[in-house]
Parts: sequence; C-alpha cells; structure tokens
Amino acid sequence: MSYKKSLLLPCDVENLRRRSVADLDPEQHHHVPRRPSQTDWLCVGPQYPELGAVETPSPDSSAHYFCQYTPKCFLTVPRGGHASLRSTPSRCGEEGWHESTTKTTIRAENEVEAQREANNYKFGFRKWKGNVTEKPIEDRSDVIKGLYSDLSIVKPQEGPVVTFGNIVYVILFGWWISLSYFIICPVMFLTIFGAPYGKLCFKMALYFMWPFGKSIEKAGDVVKRSIAKPPKCEVIPEERDSDNSKDRVSDKDTRPLLISTPIPIEIPVPEPSARKTSKHWCRISTCVWLLLGYPVLAVVHSLACVLSWLLVFPIPVAKMNARTLTVVLLMAPEDIQIHSLDKQTLAYETRVILCCYQAFNVYYYKYTVQGINIFALNMLPLVLFTLIVGYTDREHNFCSAEAKFATAIASIIPLSYYIGMGIASISAQSNFAVGAVVNATFGSITEMTFYITALLQGHNAKTKCYEEVVKSALTGTLLGCILFVPGICMIIGGIKHQEQRFNSRSAGVSSALLFISVGGVFAPTLFSKTFGNLMCESCTNIPSNASVAFICKHCHYDTSSADPQLILSHIEPLVYTISVLLPSAYLIGLIFTLKTHSHIYDIHISDVQGGHAHGGQYAQEGTSNIHPTGHHVVHWSRWRALGVLIVSTILMACCADLSTENIEPILTHSCISQYFIGVTVLAMVPELPEIVNGIQFALQNNISLSLEVGSCIAVQVCMIQIPLLVLFNAFYDVGFVLVFSDIHLWASIFSVILVNYIFMDGKCDYFQGTALVVVYLILLALYFFAPSPRSC
Repeated sequence: MSYKKSLLLPCDVENLRRRSVADLDPEQHHHVPRRPSQTDWLCVGPQYPELGAVETPSPDSSAHYFCQYTPKCFLTVPRGGHASLRSTPSRCGEEGWHESTTKTTIRAENEVEAQREANNYKFGFRKWKGNVTEKPIEDRSDVIKGLYSDLSIVKPQEGPVVTFGNIVYVILFGWWISLSYFIICPVMFLTIFGAPYGKLCFKMALYFMWPFGKSIEKAGDVVKRSIAKPPKCEVIPEERDSDNSKDRVSDKDTRPLLISTPIPIEIPVPEPSARKTSKHWCRISTCVWLLLGYPVLAVVHSLACVLSWLLVFPIPVAKMNARTLTVVLLMAPEDIQIHSLDKQTLAYETRVILCCYQAFNVYYYKYTVQGINIFALNMLPLVLFTLIVGYTDREHNFCSAEAKFATAIASIIPLSYYIGMGIASISAQSNFAVGAVVNATFGSITEMTFYITALLQGHNAKTKCYEEVVKSALTGTLLGCILFVPGICMIIGGIKHQEQRFNSRSAGVSSALLFISVGGVFAPTLFSKTFGNLMCESCTNIPSNASVAFICKHCHYDTSSADPQLILSHIEPLVYTISVLLPSAYLIGLIFTLKTHSHIYDIHISDVQGGHAHGGQYAQEGTSNIHPTGHHVVHWSRWRALGVLIVSTILMACCADLSTENIEPILTHSCISQYFIGVTVLAMVPELPEIVNGIQFALQNNISLSLEVGSCIAVQVCMIQIPLLVLFNAFYDVGFVLVFSDIHLWASIFSVILVNYIFMDGKCDYFQGTALVVVYLILLALYFFAPSPRSC
C-alpha cells in the first residue's frame, strides 16, 4: 500500500489471512524497504470488505465514514505488499483503548462533506447524517445503482422472477392496468383506422399482466455489449526458506504468482443503419389513438405512477408506467417489439426501451431526489393538504378537529427534515461562525414555533392548560433524548456489533451539562416547594365529628395566594438569573470543547481516495488546511438552503398554529392525561429525524454520534429553548412561569442520574440500551395513568 494510492486485491487479502502471528512479527521483516513518513493507516470499511476478520483497535469507528487508529497498536502495509502487525503488549490493552478513544479519523470524499462530518463532532451542532453533495453514481454500490436505473438496460439477472413482490404487483397494479388495455383494444379495432394500435393494446395487456423477464424493444435498434468476466484469481502461497540464516525474502519472491485484473472485453457490433424519421404522426391511426386510446391510458398510468411512488418500495412500478406513458405509447406501433428474455440474452448487456425484473425493492428507503429523502419528498403533499384544509374549513365541515391535529403534527416531520438539511448544507459550505449562528438560530426552530403558538393560544383562551402541555412537551423532549434515543441506538447497534465504545470524555462533558441544565431549570420548582403554601382541595373534615378522618385530595404548592413581596418577587428574579446563567454555561461548554480542550475530539480528515489523514485542528480552523481531492456537486447552494430554511420555518409556524388550534377537543374530552399527550406526541414527533440519524450512526458502529444526538438536543432544550421562552414571556406576557409539576421534576432528575451512570465506562451494549428504554416506558406509563393537571 503506497502513500499516495494503492489497491488491496483479494489475492493479497487472502495471503494476509493465511499468515500466522509469528509471521507478522515486525522483527522478521526488517529487510522490507519502508519509509517512516509514508506509512498508511489501514481503515477497514466498505472499500475492503475482505478485511472484516482483521481486528483493529477502533472503538469509535464507523463502517462507512470513520476509522480509529492508535499509535500503539496498528496494522500497516508497506510498499512490498507485506502486512506487519506492530503492537506493544503492555500498552495495547484496555489502557491503550482509553488513550486512543479521543482520536478520530473522518473519511470524506470532498471538502464540503469533510466540513459536514466535522460539524457532527462539534459540541452545539445538531448531528445530521445525510450527505450535502452528490456522490457520482459510478462510485456507489450495485444496490444503489439499481435504485436509480431507468429500466432501459438488460443485465444478467440472478434468481427467479417469480417473487413475492412481483406477485403483489399483480394483485395491486397488474390486473387493472392490463384490463384497461383489454378495454381499449376492441375500441381501436372498431375504428378500423386504429387497428394497428388495437394490436399494440393486446400485446401491452399481456405485458403488464406479468412484465417481469420481458423487454420492450424498438425494431432494429438493439445494441449489445459483452460483459464477460475474466477468470478468478488464485493465490499460490509463497515458500519460505527453511534455513533460519536465510530469512531474507525479496519483494519479487513474496508477490503472488498469478494476478488477474478485470479487463472489460467488448465485442464490436456493426452500427445499425440510420433510420428515417417516422411518419406515424401524420397518420389517421395516430390521430384516432391520441383522441380515443392514449388519454384513457394516460390516466391509468398516471394513477399507477402516483400510487406506486407514494408507497416508495414499488418505485420500479412507477418508473415502468412513466416510461410507458412518455415513450412506448408515443412510438409507432410497428416499431414496438416485446420479447421474453432467454439465457442467451442474459449473457449480454442490452439497451432496450423498457425492462423490469422486480416490482418491489426494500432498499428504496435510501432513494433520494436532489438530496431529499423519498419519504420527506412524499410527505410534502400532506403539508399542503394540512394548510389548505386547516385554514379553509374553520367550521370542521369536511374534517374534524382531531384529524386536523393529526395531519398538522405529521406535517412537522418533513418540515423538520428540510430544516435539518438546510442547516447542514449552509454549515458545510461556510466557516464555523456562520455555521454556529445558523445552528443556534434554526436548530431549535421546530420546537420553539410550537411552544410559542401554544402559549399564545392558551393566553387568548384564558387557560393554563396550554402552559402545562408546553411544560410536558419540554420534559418529554428531555426524557426522550436522554433515555429513548440513546437506548434504542444502543439496542440496535449492540445487536449488530455486540459491544460498542464511545468517547467517554466527550460524553462526560455532555453529562455535566445535563446536570447543570436540570439543576438550573428545576431550581425555581424547588424554590416554590420550599417557600410556597401547601393548598389542598376536596378535604373531608367535620369539626363536630372527630371520628371522621381528615382527608384531602389534590394537594399542591401555590405561590399566587402568598405574599407577592415574599414569593413572586423572589421567584421572578430567580428565573431571570437562571435564564442568563444557562446560556452562559452553554457558551462556556462551546469554548471548552472547541478551543481550549479541542483535543478531546482530535478530528482528522482523511481523503477517501488517497487515504491521507490531515491535522486535528480542522474542527477549529475550518477547511483551510483540508484538501480532499474528490469531485463534488452540492445538492443545495447556500442561497437555496437559506430559502428552504425560511420557507420551512414559515410552514412550520403555520402547522404549529393549526396543531394548537385543533388540540382543544383532545385536551378537554380525551380520557388520556394531558401529561401523556405532551410527553409523547408533542415532544417526540418533531424529533423523529434525529432519532433516525442516531439509529443510522449506531448501525455504522459510530455510537459516539448516536449518543451526542440525544445529549445535544437535551442540552439545547434546557440551555437555549427554555431561556428563550422566558425571554419571550418577558416581552409578551403569556403567563409562562418556570415552575414544573412534581412528576416532571423527579422523572428528569432520575433520568439524568441513570444516563450519567451508563456513560461512565465508555462502552455500551444492547442490555444497557434495554435498561434505558424500559425506564423510559415506565415513565410513560406513569404519565399515562397520572391525573390531568388542575388547569385542564
């Protein structure tokens, strides 16, 4: 493996696996020419799947983006092709792990992706997985390439075409598309002039009943190219001299005796003769077809396209119908040929008009359009439906208030995704200052829009119920992000990777900030319990009958009936003081992790193509000293991302307004506690994109970022969102008082203590994740059976 670029062939990998530990002793390979400054770190990732059995000290490594290295225990491959496992037994154990857990190498294709990946490790930035640049299709895996195929190339197909998904296609789509062709077929024959299109309809009806394993081709316009593969490479093990005095082996002797490189072989095919421009547009039959046949089939295929596209997984059906509508049905009928693919055809790569092997593909959840995930794209019509129905049907004539609330809450999910993509795009293309401002401004916009609109709604309705719902949502976000998010990530990541390690020092910083946050947010609550008056309702006390026990229900601490000079005049300044101290602590945490103690993260940017690792000051100095060589095309420019942010924020405010406007029937007539509604639906639905990001990080064996996803949101809730609500209440009094119920107080304190205990040793597994999730479910049960707040 050279310093600039090298390739590990499967032959070399197999040779490496056959070597024993004694053969890998560096003292036996002192003869290999090696320059000390040109040693590469071997990052086991998707580029080298064959090295999966080689264990490398990477507690924080990601299978796709990150690799960990330690100067005490590593695997190097010099120019001669030998692999030497260099280790220090006394330092390559548990101590070596902890010494190296703060060193992280990020692999990125280009500068923009490197900046985005580095932002993921910066404290205070929300963690976003999605790429902001478009990766060339030729650099992607075969599975991803198949997702973006336009169904115009016939490739060798492995496996049968009779699959469960294809049978489902016949049930959901095939029969009624085929039936429409059978109906149009006699109509075209009755017109006499449209007889050629009647024959075409009959052939297309049979095709759409079962299109798999068939191809639609244009007569005389088929070009084939051989894709014959070279023979497989076999490695003949090297023979060592049995004489111990002759242990010197040259590079020539250690190379494999047979190396085969894939060489594409093309069989020349004569160019087809130039065809004359078709005259079918001037025929009477074509006019009849465009008037009677094509419009009906256009409706049928458009409906099939929309339905299959919205279902995501049958997107090949959408592509097949779209290509039929825009290409096949506009061709001359005599030029359309339908063939069944035989084994001889499968030996060539053939470009045709249409060919489909499978109707469903589970990997379409990865499908993107202009960098936008297919699910977020498909939910945009829901946002438009919510706004139109919500603001036009005020009297609930067509849609109930509960349905409007459900659609408004669901619309927040794609808008949160677009806001996150906009933040990631701007931050990745800007310096740290701009990225920090954008994250601080828009990072909490999703939650803040709902909280403010809910407080305004409660203020206008003269009820404290909305304030209690907001406090429940704040607590629910805090509990979900410190219990459920890391817990589910530990479970999923632990099932795949057994035990995962993370940066215990960075987790310690987050834990400390969580303690500060909870202590500051709930300090006014403790103050009110200490100096407030205990008020009890529904008391049963008969003065003349001493045998009846004195029983009171619904007891609570009340500060309003006490002396305002003694209580309220102290609580209000305390709240303002805390609202200043919490953001200050957040700012100090930024300075600590990004400036004075940046070595905690020690981020190195590595070029994927060359494998070069750059300096660890990238996280503080931006992209000036990072020069990945990969070519990139940014999905969203800075101005486009800013426009998306602004539009998404406006739509978010509208959806939040509709949700709070239509939540009243649920709060007043529902048998479920308002506490439970706040801590579940209102708290966790906006955080679904972050939960998905955390799970994807865990699957990539990057549990550090998975834990940071939840910690970052929880810290922002306490140190940014709550002080902003206090500031808003100071300028526009909506009656928001930073005093929480007992259930919120003790649930939050217990959760923070539990998470700090879990993060203590720097490693986790699925059992610890299960413990966090179970505790979260116990707290949800507590909220579910809790009585409604007094103000509701």
